[in-house]
Amino acid sequence: MSTSELTVTHACLEHPAKRRRAIIAATIGNLLEWYDFFAYGVLAITMAKLFFPAQNEVISLLLAFATYGGGVVMRPIGAIVLGLYADRVGRKASLCLAMYLMGIGTAIIVFAPTYETAGVLAPLLILFARLLQGFSGAGELGSATALLVELAPANRRGIYASFNAASQQIGFVLAAFVVMMMNATISPTQIESGWWRMPFVFGLGIIPVAVYIRSRVQEPDLFLATQQRVRSSHASANLKTGRSLLLAVGILSLYVVAGNIVFVYMPTFAVRKLGLASSGALLATIVATAFMIVCTLVAAAASDRFGRKPLLLFAGVTYGVMIYPAYMVVTTWPSVQTLMLVQSALALLNAIYIGPMMSALAEIFATTVRATAVALAYGLTVMVGALSPALATWLIEVSGDIRSPAFVVITASLVSSLALLHFNDRYRHALL
Repeated sequence: MSTSELTVTHACLEHPAKRRRAIIAATIGNLLEWYDFFAYGVLAITMAKLFFPAQNEVISLLLAFATYGGGVVMRPIGAIVLGLYADRVGRKASLCLAMYLMGIGTAIIVFAPTYETAGVLAPLLILFARLLQGFSGAGELGSATALLVELAPANRRGIYASFNAASQQIGFVLAAFVVMMMNATISPTQIESGWWRMPFVFGLGIIPVAVYIRSRVQEPDLFLATQQRVRSSHASANLKTGRSLLLAVGILSLYVVAGNIVFVYMPTFAVRKLGLASSGALLATIVATAFMIVCTLVAAAASDRFGRKPLLLFAGVTYGVMIYPAYMVVTTWPSVQTLMLVQSALALLNAIYIGPMMSALAEIFATTVRATAVALAYGLTVMVGALSPALATWLIEVSGDIRSPAFVVITASLVSSLALLHFNDRYRHALL
């Protein structure tokens, strides 16, 4: 039996209940993974004061954002370790391990003493927690994406994989909402005295539930059928040329940079440069991201019918054209309403891009290396993307132009659009 026939046969054997359990397991873990990750991002100003005090506020904030991005240094290592573990031992085993590691990292943040109490030990503990979360997050994306596409019906891989992306967005909405409610109901002094820990306590409390759900997931039949091939050949050998990996990195560039600049960094930008209230800036981001969640699923469904490449190219090029005018609007007429409209328009472009992107990445690689390759591509790309808020802060200070973060996104748009010109759409093909 050929690989193509094997893929179709096993895809047909998957039970609907098995698929539903896998969707819940992949999305709840990914949601919590990114909730914790984004909670740190939207609390950057508070974290800067408590853990990275400096005479210059900009330097303090840069250190906080650098630590936010510092977690990505571990992502390539985590991608290789947890990805190979997923491709050799199983998707479920890797996802459970990633959840345990994320829980440890979150617990360290919850109980970490501040700089005032512990001195230099405080930022070192936060940095270690971020490194641990970065390590676990790398394996999360690859394993969850592999699990979803391998369980999906052949004509619905786009929508199944998009649940992975949507869960990340839901994680951000939850993080932003919790922080917004905290800012609206608790004074800044109370937040800095200890209430800042509550968003992380909430995430930590749900982790045992996610571990339990993941422990009950069954491996995809496609993975089980190809497991012998994984054992008889080293996964990294299949990536020797690096062409597919380089292509995936190019496609991911816009996703990670735009996500960090337009959504993670924007609330901080709106407070510091536009003079908006923190609760209003977070509300705008929440509304835009909620809109993006719905549009992501719609775009993914459309890609199952019309293909991944047309949607990806349209969104990639349009993003590069529209991002600077978007910054012009929001800086010329600064208000919560304007910010909400601008972010929602960009959220639509994000959705059109992200919707087909997850399945497109999974379809590039064979089952024997899928989790490792997707995780490694993401880990390499996010090293730049997660540092983009710090880069945007630095650009504004150096150039004096508060619209300069747009150029970071334009660069990522060019990289992704060029990569997509070389992308061979496999949405009608069986998985390798």
